[in-house]
Amino acid sequence: MGMEQLVEKYFRPGRLPHIWCPGCGNGVITGAIVKAVDKQGLSKDEVALISGIGCSSRSSGYLDFNTANTLHGRALPIASGLKMANPALKVIVASGDGDCTAIGGNHLIHAARRNIDLTLVVYNNSIYGMTGGQYSPMTPKGSKATTAPYLTIEPSFNLLELAKAAGATFCARATTFHVPLMVDVIAKGIAHKGFSIIECVSACPINFGRQNKAGTPAKMMEWQRDHGVMKAAWDKMDEEKKAEAIAAGKFPIGVLFETNDVQEYTEAYDEVIRRAQGGK
Repeated sequence: MGMEQLVEKYFRPGRLPHIWCPGCGNGVITGAIVKAVDKQGLSKDEVALISGIGCSSRSSGYLDFNTANTLHGRALPIASGLKMANPALKVIVASGDGDCTAIGGNHLIHAARRNIDLTLVVYNNSIYGMTGGQYSPMTPKGSKATTAPYLTIEPSFNLLELAKAAGATFCARATTFHVPLMVDVIAKGIAHKGFSIIECVSACPINFGRQNKAGTPAKMMEWQRDHGVMKAAWDKMDEEKKAEAIAAGKFPIGVLFETNDVQEYTEAYDEVIRRAQGGK
Protein backbone atom coordinates (compact mmCIF):
# COMPACT_ATOMS: atom_id res chain seq x y z
CA MET A 1 0.00 0.00 0.00
CA GLY A 2 1.39 3.41 -0.97
CA MET A 3 1.85 6.26 1.49
CA GLU A 4 -1.09 8.16 0.00
CA GLN A 5 -3.39 5.20 0.74
CA LEU A 6 -1.89 4.82 4.23
CA VAL A 7 -2.55 8.49 4.97
CA GLU A 8 -6.16 8.08 3.88
CA LYS A 9 -6.52 4.91 5.95
CA TYR A 10 -4.83 5.90 9.20
CA PHE A 11 -4.43 9.70 9.43
CA ARG A 12 -6.99 12.20 10.66
CA PRO A 13 -8.45 14.25 7.79
CA GLY A 14 -7.01 17.73 7.36
CA ARG A 15 -4.09 17.30 9.77
CA LEU A 16 -1.28 17.30 7.19
CA PRO A 17 1.22 18.76 6.45
CA HIS A 18 2.75 18.29 9.90
CA ILE A 19 4.36 21.05 11.95
CA TRP A 20 7.74 19.40 12.63
CA CYS A 21 10.81 21.38 11.63
CA PRO A 22 12.50 20.91 8.24
CA GLY A 23 14.71 17.83 8.35
CA CYS A 24 13.20 16.47 11.57
CA GLY A 25 13.04 12.68 11.71
CA ASN A 26 9.77 12.56 13.64
CA GLY A 27 7.68 12.33 10.49
CA VAL A 28 9.77 9.36 9.34
CA ILE A 29 9.18 7.56 12.66
CA THR A 30 5.45 8.32 12.64
CA GLY A 31 5.24 7.03 9.07
CA ALA A 32 7.09 3.88 10.15
CA ILE A 33 4.55 3.29 12.93
CA VAL A 34 1.72 3.56 10.41
CA LYS A 35 3.46 1.18 8.00
CA ALA A 36 4.12 -1.28 10.86
CA VAL A 37 0.45 -1.20 11.92
CA ASP A 38 -0.57 -1.85 8.33
CA LYS A 39 2.02 -4.64 8.06
CA GLN A 40 0.32 -6.32 11.02
CA GLY A 41 -3.05 -6.05 9.24
CA LEU A 42 -4.59 -3.98 12.02
CA SER A 43 -7.49 -1.60 11.62
CA LYS A 44 -7.29 1.84 13.24
CA ASP A 45 -9.91 0.78 15.79
CA GLU A 46 -7.68 -2.05 17.03
CA VAL A 47 -4.84 0.33 17.90
CA ALA A 48 -4.33 2.95 20.58
CA LEU A 49 -1.49 5.46 20.48
CA ILE A 50 -0.60 7.30 23.67
CA SER A 51 1.95 10.13 23.70
CA GLY A 52 3.60 12.20 26.40
CA ILE A 53 4.88 15.76 25.98
CA GLY A 54 7.48 16.87 23.48
CA CYS A 55 7.99 16.99 19.73
CA SER A 56 7.10 13.30 19.39
CA SER A 57 3.81 13.82 21.22
CA ARG A 58 2.40 15.58 18.18
CA SER A 59 2.13 12.19 16.47
CA SER A 60 -1.04 11.29 18.39
CA GLY A 61 -2.81 14.32 16.90
CA TYR A 62 -2.16 13.22 13.33
CA LEU A 63 -3.16 9.57 13.60
CA ASP A 64 -6.77 8.39 13.56
CA PHE A 65 -6.29 5.61 16.11
CA ASN A 66 -7.68 5.64 19.65
CA THR A 67 -5.32 8.39 20.84
CA ALA A 68 -4.46 10.50 23.84
CA ASN A 69 -1.82 13.18 24.32
CA THR A 70 -1.09 12.91 28.02
CA LEU A 71 1.26 14.37 30.64
CA HIS A 72 5.00 14.87 30.51
CA GLY A 73 6.67 11.54 31.31
CA ARG A 74 3.36 9.85 32.13
CA ALA A 75 2.47 8.21 28.82
CA LEU A 76 3.47 4.73 30.04
CA PRO A 77 1.29 4.57 33.18
CA ILE A 78 -1.68 5.97 31.24
CA ALA A 79 -1.07 3.42 28.48
CA SER A 80 -0.80 0.71 31.15
CA GLY A 81 -4.19 1.66 32.55
CA LEU A 82 -5.69 1.53 29.06
CA LYS A 83 -4.16 -1.90 28.41
CA MET A 84 -5.51 -3.19 31.73
CA ALA A 85 -9.00 -1.91 30.87
CA ASN A 86 -8.95 -3.33 27.32
CA PRO A 87 -6.22 -5.96 26.84
CA ALA A 88 -7.41 -6.62 23.28
CA LEU A 89 -6.11 -3.23 22.11
CA LYS A 90 -2.66 -2.97 20.57
CA VAL A 91 -1.27 -0.08 22.60
CA ILE A 92 1.64 1.93 21.18
CA VAL A 93 3.41 4.62 23.20
CA ALA A 94 5.17 7.50 21.43
CA SER A 95 7.72 9.12 23.71
CA GLY A 96 10.75 11.37 23.22
CA ASP A 97 14.15 10.72 24.73
CA GLY A 98 13.61 13.28 27.49
CA ASP A 99 9.98 12.34 28.10
CA CYS A 100 10.90 8.66 28.38
CA THR A 101 14.27 8.62 30.15
CA ALA A 102 14.21 11.74 32.33
CA ILE A 103 10.86 12.66 33.92
CA GLY A 104 9.40 9.33 32.74
CA GLY A 105 12.39 7.15 33.59
CA ASN A 106 10.84 5.55 36.67
CA HIS A 107 7.72 4.62 34.70
CA LEU A 108 9.93 3.06 32.03
CA ILE A 109 11.66 0.66 34.39
CA HIS A 110 8.42 -0.43 36.05
CA ALA A 111 6.52 -0.94 32.78
CA ALA A 112 9.45 -3.10 31.66
CA ARG A 113 9.52 -4.92 35.02
CA ARG A 114 5.83 -5.78 34.74
CA ASN A 115 6.23 -6.98 31.13
CA ILE A 116 2.92 -5.40 30.20
CA ASP A 117 2.04 -5.74 26.52
CA LEU A 118 2.89 -2.23 25.30
CA THR A 119 5.00 -1.15 22.35
CA LEU A 120 7.13 1.83 23.34
CA VAL A 121 8.54 3.75 20.38
CA VAL A 122 11.23 6.16 21.59
CA TYR A 123 11.82 9.13 19.28
CA ASN A 124 15.48 9.64 20.20
CA ASN A 125 16.83 12.87 18.73
CA SER A 126 19.32 13.32 21.60
CA ILE A 127 17.88 16.64 22.79
CA TYR A 128 14.85 18.42 24.23
CA GLY A 129 13.71 19.83 20.91
CA MET A 130 10.37 21.45 21.68
CA THR A 131 11.53 23.46 24.71
CA GLY A 132 14.69 24.95 23.26
CA GLY A 133 17.58 22.49 23.05
CA GLN A 134 18.30 21.42 26.62
CA TYR A 135 20.28 18.18 27.01
CA SER A 136 18.55 14.92 27.91
CA PRO A 137 19.79 11.64 29.39
CA MET A 138 20.28 10.48 25.77
CA THR A 139 22.48 13.41 24.70
CA PRO A 140 25.96 12.10 23.87
CA LYS A 141 28.75 13.11 26.25
CA GLY A 142 30.67 16.10 24.95
CA SER A 143 27.68 17.67 23.18
CA LYS A 144 26.61 21.28 23.34
CA ALA A 145 23.13 22.19 24.58
CA THR A 146 21.42 25.31 25.88
CA THR A 147 21.82 23.88 29.40
CA ALA A 148 25.40 22.79 28.64
CA PRO A 149 27.06 25.68 26.77
CA TYR A 150 30.48 24.25 27.74
CA LEU A 151 29.56 20.69 26.68
CA THR A 152 27.87 17.85 28.55
CA ILE A 153 29.99 15.80 30.94
CA GLU A 154 27.48 13.03 31.72
CA PRO A 155 27.45 9.76 29.76
CA SER A 156 24.18 8.96 28.04
CA PHE A 157 22.06 5.94 28.86
CA ASN A 158 22.35 2.72 26.91
CA LEU A 159 18.58 2.76 26.73
CA LEU A 160 18.00 -0.78 25.51
CA GLU A 161 20.36 -2.33 28.04
CA LEU A 162 18.58 -0.34 30.76
CA ALA A 163 15.18 -1.59 29.58
CA LYS A 164 16.43 -5.16 29.24
CA ALA A 165 17.87 -5.12 32.76
CA ALA A 166 14.53 -3.82 34.07
CA GLY A 167 12.65 -6.70 32.42
CA ALA A 168 11.73 -5.70 28.85
CA THR A 169 11.22 -8.79 26.72
CA PHE A 170 11.72 -7.16 23.28
CA CYS A 171 14.42 -4.57 22.57
CA ALA A 172 15.21 -3.18 19.13
CA ARG A 173 16.82 -0.18 17.50
CA ALA A 174 16.72 1.46 14.09
CA THR A 175 17.52 4.85 12.57
CA THR A 176 15.55 7.16 10.33
CA PHE A 177 18.05 6.32 7.58
CA HIS A 178 17.19 2.59 7.85
CA VAL A 179 13.44 2.98 7.29
CA PRO A 180 12.57 -0.58 6.14
CA LEU A 181 14.35 -1.92 9.22
CA MET A 182 12.47 0.53 11.44
CA VAL A 183 9.13 -0.58 10.01
CA ASP A 184 10.09 -4.23 10.51
CA VAL A 185 11.22 -3.92 14.13
CA ILE A 186 8.19 -1.82 15.13
CA ALA A 187 5.90 -4.42 13.51
CA LYS A 188 7.70 -7.19 15.41
CA GLY A 189 7.40 -5.18 18.62
CA ILE A 190 3.64 -4.81 18.11
CA ALA A 191 3.32 -8.56 17.50
CA HIS A 192 5.42 -9.45 20.56
CA LYS A 193 3.41 -10.43 23.64
CA GLY A 194 5.05 -8.40 26.39
CA PHE A 195 6.85 -5.09 26.90
CA SER A 196 8.55 -3.99 23.68
CA ILE A 197 10.85 -1.01 23.29
CA ILE A 198 12.10 0.30 19.96
CA GLU A 199 14.70 3.06 20.05
CA CYS A 200 14.39 5.14 16.88
CA VAL A 201 17.56 7.16 16.39
CA SER A 202 16.50 10.43 14.79
CA ALA A 203 17.89 13.84 13.91
CA CYS A 204 17.02 17.26 15.31
CA PRO A 205 18.76 19.59 12.86
CA ILE A 206 17.47 22.74 14.54
CA ASN A 207 18.18 22.33 18.25
CA PHE A 208 20.85 19.61 18.26
CA GLY A 209 22.37 19.97 14.82
CA ARG A 210 22.94 23.72 14.89
CA GLN A 211 24.47 23.72 18.36
CA ASN A 212 26.79 20.84 17.53
CA LYS A 213 27.63 21.85 13.94
CA ALA A 214 26.29 18.53 12.66
CA GLY A 215 25.57 19.92 9.19
CA THR A 216 22.46 19.63 7.06
CA PRO A 217 19.64 17.17 7.74
CA ALA A 218 21.09 15.01 4.96
CA LYS A 219 24.49 15.02 6.69
CA MET A 220 22.84 13.97 9.95
CA MET A 221 21.16 11.05 8.17
CA GLU A 222 24.51 10.11 6.63
CA TRP A 223 25.86 9.97 10.18
CA GLN A 224 23.11 7.48 11.04
CA ARG A 225 24.00 5.45 7.94
CA ASP A 226 27.67 5.33 8.91
CA HIS A 227 27.17 4.61 12.63
CA GLY A 228 24.25 2.15 12.70
CA VAL A 229 25.59 -1.40 12.31
CA MET A 230 23.27 -4.29 11.47
CA LYS A 231 23.10 -6.79 14.33
CA ALA A 232 24.40 -9.67 12.20
CA ALA A 233 27.54 -7.68 11.40
CA TRP A 234 27.83 -6.46 15.00
CA ASP A 235 27.69 -10.01 16.33
CA LYS A 236 30.58 -11.05 14.08
CA MET A 237 32.91 -8.53 15.75
CA ASP A 238 35.20 -9.70 18.51
CA GLU A 239 35.22 -7.76 21.78
CA GLU A 240 38.14 -5.58 20.71
CA LYS A 241 36.40 -4.57 17.47
CA LYS A 242 33.18 -3.86 19.34
CA ALA A 243 35.04 -1.64 21.79
CA GLU A 244 36.58 0.27 18.89
CA ALA A 245 33.17 0.65 17.25
CA ILE A 246 31.58 1.92 20.46
CA ALA A 247 34.44 4.39 20.96
CA ALA A 248 33.74 5.67 17.43
CA GLY A 249 30.07 6.22 18.33
CA LYS A 250 28.74 3.21 16.44
CA PHE A 251 25.84 1.08 17.69
CA PRO A 252 23.97 -2.10 16.70
CA ILE A 253 20.60 -1.90 14.98
CA GLY A 254 17.88 -4.52 14.55
CA VAL A 255 16.21 -6.79 17.12
CA LEU A 256 18.81 -6.90 19.87
CA PHE A 257 16.91 -9.01 22.41
CA GLU A 258 13.69 -11.01 22.56
CA THR A 259 12.33 -13.62 24.91
CA ASN A 260 8.90 -15.20 25.21
CA ASP A 261 9.62 -16.95 28.51
CA VAL A 262 8.13 -14.26 30.80
CA GLN A 263 4.40 -14.11 31.49
CA GLU A 264 2.69 -10.98 30.23
CA TYR A 265 1.19 -8.74 32.93
CA THR A 266 -2.48 -8.63 31.92
CA GLU A 267 -2.52 -12.43 31.66
CA ALA A 268 -0.96 -12.70 35.12
CA TYR A 269 -3.54 -10.25 36.45
CA ASP A 270 -6.35 -12.39 35.03
CA GLU A 271 -5.07 -15.15 37.32
CA VAL A 272 -5.34 -12.80 40.30
CA ILE A 273 -8.98 -12.13 39.36
CA ARG A 274 -9.71 -15.85 39.10
CA ARG A 275 -8.12 -16.51 42.49
CA ALA A 276 -10.09 -13.68 44.04
CA GLN A 277 -13.36 -14.88 42.56
CA GLY A 278 -12.63 -18.37 43.78
CA GLY A 279 -11.87 -17.16 47.28
CA LYS A 280 -8.38 -18.62 47.19
